[in-house]
Amino acid sequence: MRKSLDTLYKNQSLIYKYFLYGISLFCIVFFFPKGGQFKFEFQKGKPWQHENLHAPFDFSIQKEAAEIEAEQQAIRDNQIPYYQYDIAVKNKVYKSYEEKFTTFFPAEKYTDEQRELIDASGKAILDRLYDNGVIDKATVNKWPEQLYVLKNNKAHLVPFTTITNLHDIEAVILAVLKEHDLQVMKSSFQELFKNITIPNVVYDKELSEKDLNSKLSKVSYTRGTIDEGSLIIANGEMVEGDKYKVLSSLKEEYQSEIWDGKNQYFILFGYTVLVALVLMMLFLFLKKYRPAIYENNTKITFIFCNILLMVFITTMMVKYSEQFVFVVPLCILPLVIKTFFDARLGLFVHVLTVLILGFVVPNSFEYVFLQIIAGIVTILTVTELYKRANMFISVGQITFIYIVGYLAFHIIQEGDLENIGWITLGLFFLNGMITLFAQPLIYIYEKIFGLVSDVSLLELSDTNSKLLKELSDKAPGTFHHSLQVSNLAEAAANEIGANAMLVRVGALYHDIGKMLNPTFFTENQITSVNPHDELSPKDSARIIINHVIEGIELARKNNLPDRVIDFIRCHHGTTLVYYFYKKQQEQEGEADEKDFKYPGPIPFSKETAILMMADSVEAASKSLKNPTFLVIDEFVDKIIAGQMGAHQFLNADITFKEIESIKKIFKQKLTNIYHLRVEYPE
Repeated sequence: MRKSLDTLYKNQSLIYKYFLYGISLFCIVFFFPKGGQFKFEFQKGKPWQHENLHAPFDFSIQKEAAEIEAEQQAIRDNQIPYYQYDIAVKNKVYKSYEEKFTTFFPAEKYTDEQRELIDASGKAILDRLYDNGVIDKATVNKWPEQLYVLKNNKAHLVPFTTITNLHDIEAVILAVLKEHDLQVMKSSFQELFKNITIPNVVYDKELSEKDLNSKLSKVSYTRGTIDEGSLIIANGEMVEGDKYKVLSSLKEEYQSEIWDGKNQYFILFGYTVLVALVLMMLFLFLKKYRPAIYENNTKITFIFCNILLMVFITTMMVKYSEQFVFVVPLCILPLVIKTFFDARLGLFVHVLTVLILGFVVPNSFEYVFLQIIAGIVTILTVTELYKRANMFISVGQITFIYIVGYLAFHIIQEGDLENIGWITLGLFFLNGMITLFAQPLIYIYEKIFGLVSDVSLLELSDTNSKLLKELSDKAPGTFHHSLQVSNLAEAAANEIGANAMLVRVGALYHDIGKMLNPTFFTENQITSVNPHDELSPKDSARIIINHVIEGIELARKNNLPDRVIDFIRCHHGTTLVYYFYKKQQEQEGEADEKDFKYPGPIPFSKETAILMMADSVEAASKSLKNPTFLVIDEFVDKIIAGQMGAHQFLNADITFKEIESIKKIFKQKLTNIYHLRVEYPE
């Protein structure tokens, strides 16, 4: 039992990778739409490259979404609305007229004959107003030509103009009064009807929508059928027009037909195998070419989480609306991977993700082509993200490539630039805007996964930061030394194409451990008193060596990223504290190298190797008394040759040619520092 637990503990990292692999595989296959794959690939505007295709079963020809939408929109545009005619309101107005008639036309003021004529005119006005009803047109958004008026549960189709508008009552009153020759009483009639007239024709929303939905439900989504065995398309025929519509209908019907019964388990198995192969390629790539990332489960988890996120967003968008698939900012994936790792890994992960999404999206060839090209452009253009302008320029180039690629496909399929999908072009611009979200996303990833980007490195390079300010106050000589080393290392990194920002930040922080015992280091001694004079060589060596351990602890306490802490850990490698080692030999006759050797590890990257060289060269250059071109040349060669002889660069991915370039830069920089001039003849 104990042996099994020990084995489990030793292999926990590998077990976690298997677990991550299985979970990722399950999630991706689960996200996939439930359906089979049509076994023939075809594109609009290109010839059919397979054998003659006959209908494998009876199926209907599906109408295109735009065609169905156009038919539905035509129904909406021609919809005749329903209005309710409220008789109760009419009766109420008539009653109100009877009550207020005597108020406006009193008996003492008019004769009986006049009142009869006036009353007849008033009732004629009421009849004309409420014959087809009164409506308040201010409440109508769009005036229809006709409408149905429901009166006594019977619908009457009437022109909209025959319904009296509430604001047109004066015209009706004037017309009736002219017929009865009573224009002189216009003001009294207007005042009377202004007080009593109420609209009685009201829009019936429920009935109108019910009628509209009934008509919309009758819209056919198909246009005829194809019988089993009928020839659909022959080899070499162009896939266009009706042929394309029939093939698209067959593809949709075929995918839903085979997803039935036991078939679905076979289809799921096929999807699982293909996705498993893709994910396996990623693991093999990491193991062979990026072993440092492969051994780090946090970094592998980060990569797989990004792949799952992009697959999830894209599949959800396909399920919601296929036409919006290009709004998903897939180029964020290579951008983020490149930011935290390198360009080659970023492109590899992007291509694998696009291959997975090829099972999901419509027009898979077009989608895969555009996304891979856009991914390559992202890798080639996105540099130095800490410069804000670079991000906008790169996004503009990515958007431009999307648009050019889409227009090229459109020309191939349609033969011209007519009927361009302007919505799709708008989606590309929206895609570019969303891609700008990569900046805050990188910050979030840094906090969640403990990674570091160039933006964070730029912040850490600020010499006014708390830790560097403290180093400047407590150990000013070490601080000045760190600045000089950072300048040397940055110049060397630029020369050989290493990460200059990373090596500069590493150089600034590599000696922070010295601030705990600053006077034990020569650069901080401002008097002739040397505390090492009172210590044994062993004790002195231990204090010197401890600045690495103490620097690591101080860096972790101040939450410096691991990539920066690596420079503190590696900048002396496993070299000897040579001065005190020789002193011990002189005093005791012998010395144990283990007591005078730094704990390591030795540099494991170009950047950490550059820092070791720059640190040693800058520190030792202080001992030069009369530096000349020849002295500096021999001095730099000697320092770096000693490190190479001590096998300090065995694990660093650096070549002899690059080391020669670094030495050349160091010699130039030291020459400038010591202000050497050519001696002129007297």
